[in-house]
Amino acid sequence: MSFFRNRLFTKIYFAIISILVLFGLGVCTYVFYFDYSWVDAFYMTTITIATVGFGEVQALDESGKLFTSFLIIASIFIFGYSVTTLSSYLLNEDYWENFRLKNKTKLIKRMKNHVIICGYGRNGKQTAKKLKKFNKDFLVIDEDSQVFHDSHLRDEQILIANSLHEKTLEDANIANAQFLILTLPSDADNVFIALTAKQLNKNIIIYSRASEESSVKKLKIAGVESVILPDKVGGDHLASLVVSPDLVEFFDNLMVDGHPNVVEIYINNAKEGWVIENLEIEEKTGCRTIGYKTKEGEFKVNPPAKQPIFNGDRIIVIGSKDQIAILNKINYFLG
Repeated sequence: MSFFRNRLFTKIYFAIISILVLFGLGVCTYVFYFDYSWVDAFYMTTITIATVGFGEVQALDESGKLFTSFLIIASIFIFGYSVTTLSSYLLNEDYWENFRLKNKTKLIKRMKNHVIICGYGRNGKQTAKKLKKFNKDFLVIDEDSQVFHDSHLRDEQILIANSLHEKTLEDANIANAQFLILTLPSDADNVFIALTAKQLNKNIIIYSRASEESSVKKLKIAGVESVILPDKVGGDHLASLVVSPDLVEFFDNLMVDGHPNVVEIYINNAKEGWVIENLEIEEKTGCRTIGYKTKEGEFKVNPPAKQPIFNGDRIIVIGSKDQIAILNKINYFLG
């Protein structure tokens, strides 16, 4: 493909140069040999090469007629060659593929605070489905192109490459990403990607799945904020259906029509000495605060109104669909 493309570009350059040389030859000949003015020479050359059929600017002798005939015949061959070459270039699949990739790269580079998902297996698909429902910008990386068949993802949401390579993460614009979700089946691969990601973006928040409980500590050391054990979570959920089915049903219904009833607020504009009470969340939105998480990862359930708040901490609130909608409009303290 590379050889074909280089050869095609050579033909295009040759076609363009041939047209310019022919045009220059015509103008110069009419000026210096047939005593035309530069304007008349330009006009005569243009109508001759374009074969539009206008009359001569001034009468030509036999040599002039022969040269003009040569110019017409040469232009037919050169333009025919140029059209054929350009058509081959524009209709070539490699050309359109390169155009698509360039456009895709531009769109990815424009992403800000997006989510990168490594792996498009069962967990990766569920993650992408949920993020799509919430209109969150995300990009999925997987080296198997077949997994994206019928995925309904946009072109800029797919990157077919190996997540273990540093360049792949750079191509995914990890420097401007907010979250990285690791769903690869190999815990060792997830650890390696987490270490690489933290080198490229020290502020990125990483979540990962794990197959073995022994891998949780390693992933945490690598910079992963939260680790999910799918088998353990699934087992706990099934057991909870037996022990406390009504409670499980309540939590399952905290998501209504794709709209969450429980949301997390990132604090980034708190004033010194502020407490949760200063935010007036319940007064302004009707939502209630049910949790608080510090930058260090410490959780507090049902925190008091006098709980001190600091930038970088998070507040978990619960409310109805309408109350959450009001909350989303108040962004003076949101990250």
